[in-house]
Amino acid sequence: MRKVHLFKSLGLVLTASMALAACGGNEKGNASPSASASPSASASSGASAGEGGDTVKVGILHSLSGTMAISEVTVKNSELMAIDEINAKGGVLGKKIEPVIEDGASDWPTFAEKARKLLSEDKVATVFGGWTSASRKAMLPVFEELKGLLWYPVQYEGLESSPYIFYAGATTNQQIVPSIDYLLEQGKKKMFLLGSDYVFPRTANKIIKAQLAAKGGEAVAEEYTPLGYTDYSTIIAKIKSAKPDVVYNTLNGDSNVAFFKQLKDAGIAAKDLTTVSVSIAEEEVKGIGADILAGHLVAWNYYQTTDTPENKTFVENFKKKYGADSVTSDPMEAGYTAVHLWAAAVEKAGSFDVEKVKEAAKGIEWNAPEGKVTIDGDNQHIYKTVRIGEIQSDGMIKELWNSGSPVKPDPYLKTYDWAKGLSGGS
Repeated sequence: MRKVHLFKSLGLVLTASMALAACGGNEKGNASPSASASPSASASSGASAGEGGDTVKVGILHSLSGTMAISEVTVKNSELMAIDEINAKGGVLGKKIEPVIEDGASDWPTFAEKARKLLSEDKVATVFGGWTSASRKAMLPVFEELKGLLWYPVQYEGLESSPYIFYAGATTNQQIVPSIDYLLEQGKKKMFLLGSDYVFPRTANKIIKAQLAAKGGEAVAEEYTPLGYTDYSTIIAKIKSAKPDVVYNTLNGDSNVAFFKQLKDAGIAAKDLTTVSVSIAEEEVKGIGADILAGHLVAWNYYQTTDTPENKTFVENFKKKYGADSVTSDPMEAGYTAVHLWAAAVEKAGSFDVEKVKEAAKGIEWNAPEGKVTIDGDNQHIYKTVRIGEIQSDGMIKELWNSGSPVKPDPYLKTYDWAKGLSGGS
């Protein structure tokens, strides 16, 4: 989800124009800022950047069509619910939030184009959006050029830290690395790596192979298919031949539907071969079928079954708004949390100005549905608790293991000796 295009600058948007975004000043009672800020700072950039009268505009940019819609529509829904909650309490800095919704259409150049529109034409205060790393990488140069602010809600491969992105999903040491350690501790050392063919799976597997080499594991095979791919008969034959202990799955989008249905049709159930997925959550289980996925493992930071008071309320409200059959999941919880964190930062800054919001965001804590989260001021990632779970026959995910406390984000894996040389970043 890295840069795909770098569009020419129009040079028309002020830093202030990027700063406006309204999502939840009244959550400040639940937010516990620990960084200094200037409460008296005025929203001087407001009128020029999405502020108009009693409202402030924010962008919502997800794939509402195409192969990634199976995952991203629900993230949009949770972000809108957070906006509604904040507006019901008076808005942020006294202004109601007005969402401007765009469809990235599962196409990375489209994400970049829509991000530019939101910042340059709609002059939104901030944008909540993306799923794939390809979409994020396509948007990154636009946000850096126009000095806008993106809140990205999905786990990703790490090895990145942009001054104009807040990463609300897990980085590698908060999902992939601990899940590999968990599997090795369970005696599963031979791993078949299967992913969609773009930056997240390829980078994730590069990290996994380094970790396995250092810890006595083995990648017995590594296969990639295009996003939207549907014929997995050859891949499944290769899995049978390789005889791995586990398939580590970084497929994204509706390719997961085809893979798991064909895996079951080939007579391979979870009891026969463990799979661990990092992009299948409750929404995808609902789309694929719990009868097909029951017994398979996933690694995330939140499940609908996560036991916190905030999650009980969150699930109840989501079902009330979107239907009793709707489910909650990690990425949409991270999107929801991102809206509230942004609102808390705006309230703390006393301004919609991007630079002031960024500074105010450092160290902010919030009691999210997943548990307490904290914004790391050094890299704009979030402290998150790691959770390994097993898909159940009712479509819910039973937690098998967690990290015990929120894990400090380490996007460049600086604290792992075996990861030296993986990244050119610092």
